[in-house]
Amino acid sequence: MLSRRNIRIKVMQLHYAKRLDETLDYKGMKSRFVRSIEQSYNLYLFNIWQLIRTTAFAKIDKEKRLAKYLPSEEDRRFSPIFYENELVQSMDTNEAFQKIIKERSIAARVDKDMSRLFYTEFAKTEHYNQYINSDSNTNEDHKQILLALYKFCINNETYNDYMEDQFDNWIHDKSLVIGAIKKTLKAIPCENDFYKHHIPSDEMTLEFGHDLLYKSIHFDEELLEWIKPALKNWEIDRVAVIDLILLKLALGEMLHFPTIPVKVTINEFVDISKIYSTPKSKDFINGILDKLMKKLTSSGDIQKEGRGLVD
Repeated sequence: MLSRRNIRIKVMQLHYAKRLDETLDYKGMKSRFVRSIEQSYNLYLFNIWQLIRTTAFAKIDKEKRLAKYLPSEEDRRFSPIFYENELVQSMDTNEAFQKIIKERSIAARVDKDMSRLFYTEFAKTEHYNQYINSDSNTNEDHKQILLALYKFCINNETYNDYMEDQFDNWIHDKSLVIGAIKKTLKAIPCENDFYKHHIPSDEMTLEFGHDLLYKSIHFDEELLEWIKPALKNWEIDRVAVIDLILLKLALGEMLHFPTIPVKVTINEFVDISKIYSTPKSKDFINGILDKLMKKLTSSGDIQKEGRGLVD
């Protein structure tokens, strides 16, 4: 689920946290990094579980309709197929999935009132009404209505506020979680271990993430000394905190990660600056990194494994 860009962002955030708290050492940063990875996965699980609990309100809807003093023909014909279809049930009756939801205290975090709200609002949509009024829904129809529900939710302000209240990493991890949820929904009915497909891999987190964190700290002074001359008329203290962090991380990756092409590194950190720094930062960071790339490649300080990794 996590890409290298997500890992870079998490390491950047840890360096920013260190700037705010000078008592934060490498051990503490490493511990926070591991927790942030776990939170990303928990956020994925929470979104899946929230979707299931939202569809489950179709059963309550059915009960309320039949409990009316004079239920209409529409009330009597109403089916909770939104929840009782094969695709949702392949997730909700999955014992292993239920177990991990309980172990990670995901189920306890779902707000029943929020689930009711999301169901009630989605039930007003034309898409939902066409779905429940059809007598010939296929698994593809069930899949499409679940994707429509999730799209409705992530575009809903209340849903986003709710996610942010539950997980402070929602803003940063939203795009990767959305991608993972869509992949899961498109693959249902689910295999028994479907939820494991998005567990962050050791290679991505333990190796790349920990190496980037360690090397950016271990070589901090060295990286700073390379950067200073490239700033020309800029004093180091005038560089925005995030920009300086991104420059050091990018330079560290260029110097100490021989299998990652230099251009990939530059493009990745320029893109991150577009999200987390000032409007002018992307041009500033791109210019400095391009200058450093040329200088360090010429001097032989940048050594890459494999053909085409520098250009």
